[in-house]
Amino acid sequence: MAQIVIVGAGPTGATLALQLVKRGIAVTLIEAAKDFHRVFRGEGLMPSGLDALEQMGLSAIVERIPHRQLDAWEFIIGKKQLFRVEEPMGADQPCTLVSQPPLLEAIITEAQAYPNFEFIQGFAVKDLLSINNRVAGVKLGSGREISAELVIGTDGRNSVIRQRAGLQLVRQPKDVDILWFKLAASPRFTGDNVFNLIVNGDRVFTIFHGAEEGKLHLAWVISADEKTDRKQADWAEIFASLSPSWMAEHFHSYADTIETPIKLSVVVGRCPSWYAPGVLLLGDAAHPMSPIRAQGINVALRDVIVAANHLVPLFNAQAGHKEIDAALSRIQAEREPEIIRAQQLQMQEAAQGELLRKNALIRWLLIQLAPLLGQTIRHSWLKRQYEMRQGITQVHLSV
Repeated sequence: MAQIVIVGAGPTGATLALQLVKRGIAVTLIEAAKDFHRVFRGEGLMPSGLDALEQMGLSAIVERIPHRQLDAWEFIIGKKQLFRVEEPMGADQPCTLVSQPPLLEAIITEAQAYPNFEFIQGFAVKDLLSINNRVAGVKLGSGREISAELVIGTDGRNSVIRQRAGLQLVRQPKDVDILWFKLAASPRFTGDNVFNLIVNGDRVFTIFHGAEEGKLHLAWVISADEKTDRKQADWAEIFASLSPSWMAEHFHSYADTIETPIKLSVVVGRCPSWYAPGVLLLGDAAHPMSPIRAQGINVALRDVIVAANHLVPLFNAQAGHKEIDAALSRIQAEREPEIIRAQQLQMQEAAQGELLRKNALIRWLLIQLAPLLGQTIRHSWLKRQYEMRQGITQVHLSV
């Protein structure tokens, strides 16, 4: 019998499974998808996420898989540069984009070297097993039942484990809707990988070079009053009309490489309780994050460290259910302050962006006064980024 069943083999589940099996705990990791090449996976590792991977001994994996550092962040209003900030903004290392599929494959391959690890892929969890009102394992769609001392749901913002455990998700008032595009890069983007935020009129999009060689990622923010027919739109012309001349030229030159967009409807919120007897939620299953500043993967990796710190001593000591369940509340208590603050910061950034999008007068003033106000706004923006890049609380792997 597995001591711990982890459901969801994204970054949270895969890294936690590896940390536990390395320390002698029997783990079964379950992933519903048949492979890791799903349509969209976040790539941005902030210094806090890179530090978490380093603490877990995984930095070498990052170095040998496709990855790309960001060189700078640039904000363009009405085709004029408002300000630019160079990486790493005072941190030890810059924001780094990492291709998730090879990252997850490498982590799981490392875990498979341990005899106390089982990986089940391509089978979804259908339900939870219970004994005396305590979760005691999972039932797969195939009919197989797997018993465990603890079930951990790391199965994302639409978590099945959260639903089956009856744990409530309090959603933020507005979900975030995005059209996600990919298109070919050019030498300018590969030589200077800048995260560009473009605001023109009430239209907002971001563009940067992802971890994949030669591919730009473009995120188009869908507004509540969006009227663009995404299937019929001439996207190259739309993007070009909103961009500075050098970028417009790129869109025109590479128009035929613009891939059909994927619509992402991003649920954002937080569970008042991340646990019930015998079950724990981590990462987006417990606190789905906004895409702003790529917080999801970074705070989730820090969840893993805290969970390992609490769970490893108990399972190595063969603690009883009462002690295990008591630790679940301590994990939430330690992690929740950072999650609350990070979501507050994300909401503040989103509110400023929405004000800029809706208020033509503010946009006009920024365009006219960019040479005078640019450095002041840059300083204010930098100040707001620190916590979302470095982490809000101290997190150290101690087991």
